[in-house]
Amino acid sequence: MIHLRTKDEIVLISNSCQIVADTLLMLEEHVKPGVKIIDLDSLAEKYIISRGAIPAFKGYMGFPATLCVSVDDEVVHGIPNDRILKEGQIVGIDCGALKNGYYGDHAKTFIVGDVNSEIHKLVNTTKESLLLGISEAKIGNYISDIGYAIQSYAENNGFSVVRELVGHGIGTNLHEEPQVPNYGIPKQGHKIKEGMCIAIEPMINLGEKEIKTDEDGWTIRTQDGKVSAHFEHTIAITSNGPVILSKVSS
Repeated sequence: MIHLRTKDEIVLISNSCQIVADTLLMLEEHVKPGVKIIDLDSLAEKYIISRGAIPAFKGYMGFPATLCVSVDDEVVHGIPNDRILKEGQIVGIDCGALKNGYYGDHAKTFIVGDVNSEIHKLVNTTKESLLLGISEAKIGNYISDIGYAIQSYAENNGFSVVRELVGHGIGTNLHEEPQVPNYGIPKQGHKIKEGMCIAIEPMINLGEKEIKTDEDGWTIRTQDGKVSAHFEHTIAITSNGPVILSKVSS
C-alpha cells in the first residue's frame, strides 16, 4: 500500500528529516583522518536523542548501531567499529531518526582528506544523480522516471548503478511502498501522486555494478573491490513539485 500523506503528516516527517540532516551536518567536522568510526556513531546517537528523537536504525532488524558507516568499497550498511579513518578514503554515512511516530532518512558520502580526480568525479556524479532523480519526482510522472534519470547520468559518466538496493517510501515505517530503483525504463510502475513521501538513494560504483554481503550479514560491498558512493534524500511530492525534507534549513 502506498500512503498519500496529509500536510500535517509531511510536517512530522520533515521534522524527523531535519534532525537527521542536522546530525550529518554536525558530523562533517569530525569526518577526518584519525577519527574512530565508532566515535562518529556515539556523537550521532547523543545528538539525535538530544533533539527528542530515537535513532531509527539502532535495533532495526537487529542492526546494532545508530549510523550505517560504509568506507571505500562498502556500498551501504557498514557497522560502526574501532576502525580509524584514513586520508584518501570516502565514507558513506546513512542516518535515520524517529520522532512523534514518523521517520526521517538521509545519507551522504564524505571525502576524507584528499582523493584522486576519478573518485571526486564519482562522488559528485552520485550527488548530482540524486538531484536529477528528485527533479523527475513530480505529479504525473512514474517511479521509473526517477531511476531512469539516475541511471542515465551515472552511466553516461562511466559509472555503474547497484541494482539490488533501492529507495523506498517512508512515513510511519522506515521502509514503505513503493520501492524506488535507481535504474529503469521511463513511464513504468507506480504513477507519482501528491502526498507521496519517498527516500531516493542512488548507490553508484566506480567499477562494476555487482555487490556482495560480508559475513556480518549487513555490510554490502562491491564485488570488484572498487569504491562506491551513496547519497539519499527524503522528499515529499507536492502540487508545487518535489520538496526535499532532509535538507538543512537555513
